Amino acid sequence: MVGNDTAADGRKPLDTTIEVVTPENIAFRYQLAGPFRRLPAFLIDWLIRVGSFVLIVILMFVIAGLLGANAPLAGLLGPFVTAGVFILYFFFSWFYCVFFEAYFSGRTPGKWIVGLRVIGVDGHPISGQQALLRNLLRTADLAPPLSLAGFSPEEPAYQFFFIPTAMVGLVAIVCSRRLQRLGDMAAGTMVVIDERGWQWPIGKVDDLRIPALASYVPADFRVSPSMAKALAAYAERRPYLSPGRRREVARCLAQPLAERFGFRDDIDPDLMLSSLYYRVFLADAVPPPDLGALARFSPLAKDAVVPAAMAAPVAVPPTGAR
Repeated sequence: MVGNDTAADGRKPLDTTIEVVTPENIAFRYQLAGPFRRLPAFLIDWLIRVGSFVLIVILMFVIAGLLGANAPLAGLLGPFVTAGVFILYFFFSWFYCVFFEAYFSGRTPGKWIVGLRVIGVDGHPISGQQALLRNLLRTADLAPPLSLAGFSPEEPAYQFFFIPTAMVGLVAIVCSRRLQRLGDMAAGTMVVIDERGWQWPIGKVDDLRIPALASYVPADFRVSPSMAKALAAYAERRPYLSPGRRREVARCLAQPLAERFGFRDDIDPDLMLSSLYYRVFLADAVPPPDLGALARFSPLAKDAVVPAAMAAPVAVPPTGAR
């Protein structure tokens, strides 16, 4: 936790800024999001889920009504539509946040609107397993439920309606150094304020050329804090650049690095920076991929063979920095 100032009575003031140091000794500071900053994101996501669910259900019933005009199908549509509604409700309830956090760099639409992001406590991008675990425990964080029967004991229908109080999650956030609810503690994640909340970088790397080239970066190479910031800035802006512009921007930094590493001079500069970014920010957070045929080739100038793919533009942007 950052902040060493001490008050007159000896107590340290509350500080919501946390510092994460990567294995390369690069420090990043994040502003933690408290419960009242996270509440609007939760409500926005809830409205989106409910609105989408209602619209799809209405569409299902409209289609069922049109098809039901055919007498032989009339008796079959009812059970199928009912089952579809329950399945749809299950996926919207449990996997809405999991999908967006896993594939959009820790952002749901609600978090994106209010400028929040979920990351790992080590500063790395959130994985699919972490997104699943933290959202499975959301029900526990919303406990205990409050029955509406207490507001109107004479109304029998109120016996079946409950509203979450989220007292368990609130107490966990207040008592946690990283402002984590139970789901965050179990998954090893935290919610931070995202200064670049208007961007939606890709949360994974699908191009095997990136980890393949990154594996040839010398093991003792350490980037400086200024270079790490340059890599992060390039990764954030890369999706909005044309392939030619990417190579033009990346060449000034990639060319001296390629000479230092002993790489061939025909390797694409954009691929070079993407691979170095992968090495610095992602290699320790994701399992090593199966490189397949690329594992047999070497980009080093001293080797005779280099794959032609190494000289081609990269189609998949790397994720944003944490």
